Amino acid sequence: MLRKIGEELNTEGVMTTAGEAAFPAPFPEELEFSSPARGTWNIVHTGLLIPEAHEIFVCARGCLRGVVLTAAEANALHRYSAVQIREENVLDGSMEQLMVGGVADVLRKLPYRPRAVLLFISCQHFFLAYDQEYVFRTLRERFPDIRFADCYMIPTLRKSGITPDQKMRIQLYSMLDRVEKDPRKINLIGSNIAVSGSCEWVLWLRRHGFELRTLQACRTFDEYLAMGESFLNLYCEPLAHMAARSLEERLGQEALYLPFVFNPGELDEIYRGFARRLGLPEPDFGEEKRRADAAMRRAKELIGDTPVAVDYTFTFRILSFVRMLLAYGFNVTDIYADSFSPEERDDFERIRRDRPGIRIWATNRPKMRFAKRESGEKVLAVGQKAAYFKGTGHFVNVAESGGFYGYDGTERIAALMEEAFIEEKDTRDLVQRKGYGCPSCI
Repeated sequence: MLRKIGEELNTEGVMTTAGEAAFPAPFPEELEFSSPARGTWNIVHTGLLIPEAHEIFVCARGCLRGVVLTAAEANALHRYSAVQIREENVLDGSMEQLMVGGVADVLRKLPYRPRAVLLFISCQHFFLAYDQEYVFRTLRERFPDIRFADCYMIPTLRKSGITPDQKMRIQLYSMLDRVEKDPRKINLIGSNIAVSGSCEWVLWLRRHGFELRTLQACRTFDEYLAMGESFLNLYCEPLAHMAARSLEERLGQEALYLPFVFNPGELDEIYRGFARRLGLPEPDFGEEKRRADAAMRRAKELIGDTPVAVDYTFTFRILSFVRMLLAYGFNVTDIYADSFSPEERDDFERIRRDRPGIRIWATNRPKMRFAKRESGEKVLAVGQKAAYFKGTGHFVNVAESGGFYGYDGTERIAALMEEAFIEEKDTRDLVQRKGYGCPSCI
């Protein structure tokens, strides 16, 4: 039922508190809506990370509208093509011929020869049980100089099995070959935004003679293929668990998980395990830890008791981040998240114990369309969704952790919080831009 003008939002089903919330899912799954905060990446952006690759989407017209707009906003129409599925392709069983013929036509007409093609199929292919093995075998025979990766735009799988985001991270490295491994080369995989080069463990690896390779640093397809030489894959996001496992089984590359955490004790333990894995002495990041601590204390002194709202798009371990803010005395009042990672149970229980009154808000419930997006007081938001729902221009414009990791990341986040507190941003303009951190024409 639509809310009457002037009527307060009924928060039942869209808001709870840390003391009352269920973990890891505070809200039941039901009909969803998508807010205008668009800073997180999608499969179009992620595929564009592979240099000299071309994306081809084979979908119905309605589905193609969204992805072509994403490609346009990313200034990447020259690397994007589409093959439209029509009703006759569904009814007469010509899906395989459409796929092969459509892709061949695209490749003949391109002004350049791609080294790789990311071929995206849609829900309709699964509904019709088309012969995917035949399609890709035929394309590889016709175009032996081009590598093909099967990719998936299947929103019907969002709530069951491997999600499109998880599958995309697997397929992102599916064209790497099994080659001889170099014990001095390491990959960082699974992140849309690479960990910053100023991060303490990145610098530590370089000091010990290791070469860290990232997809974001690759400028040619051959550089991408060279990632197959690394003996170890590091990853920081839960969404990359399956990608790391796939590479371990397929290429023999070992995997090490470095989760985004903000608690110094946990971070130090991660670094100790990292050093043991490489056979190196335990690193001393005492100076970096002191700088991060001083930066957070300065930010708290400036921001004071101003209400702080955070959301899940800012970092993959939002409860770890909130726990750190509370430890420094920040007045965190609101968390915008529809669910939490099971890895965050300890952080959740600590927050429940120390600050049971913190409000937890759903972001994807249709009722949130009518949420009052202004509070009448100054609010500092960390993340785009928190800024949108709070109606504040004082916000940290970062998505998907922004490459901020460890003590260096904490120091830089503190500086961004200070900057956001002092200077207002144009929230309406910024949050509607897709793929924060992706090269864009807007």
